[in-house]
Amino acid sequence: MSWSKLKQQLESFLSPALQGRVEYRATGYRYSPDKAGLCYISVDKKNVFNMSDKTSVIRWYQTEMEIKNDPDIQIPVSDEEIEAVRKDTKGNVPEDRLVVMARNRKSSEYAKEILAAQTSLSKSNFIATATKFLSTSIEENIESDDILLNILALVDRRVGKKRIINMAEKMKLKHPIVQYFYELRRSTL
Repeated sequence: MSWSKLKQQLESFLSPALQGRVEYRATGYRYSPDKAGLCYISVDKKNVFNMSDKTSVIRWYQTEMEIKNDPDIQIPVSDEEIEAVRKDTKGNVPEDRLVVMARNRKSSEYAKEILAAQTSLSKSNFIATATKFLSTSIEENIESDDILLNILALVDRRVGKKRIINMAEKMKLKHPIVQYFYELRRSTL
């Protein structure tokens, strides 16, 4: 599919409040077919999301410790997860320490997921991912571990006000760029 047709389809799915604010852009190299060009998303004419740009306004993590030590990432812990830690430690650990251990376990898992998603994103092809977005259901795109699919779903008009509001807890566990687009969409409700 050509870029112009893909862009037109993606923009036709934009939420009415975001039309004209969110744009999909691409650069190409006419005389260099082996050079892929860059695809990026801009908000209010500012380049907000470029998959290969580590200097954008969105935080890109380099290590698991950066994610675990970031105070902006809050990780809720369920009673089942605390109980699993209690079982693993055979009950020899104080109650308040169990919560800390469960949160550390969970933050390690999320850190690995975020880094894996970030790595695959920097290697992925925007056009291939956008085409996948158009061919799968909106629920699958929201639940996906792919950062770009999450972003495209969040700005989609098929995601309603109630669903956006109910996603608040899930969004705390997503990559900062996904959180940025979530807040952008929430601000238009």
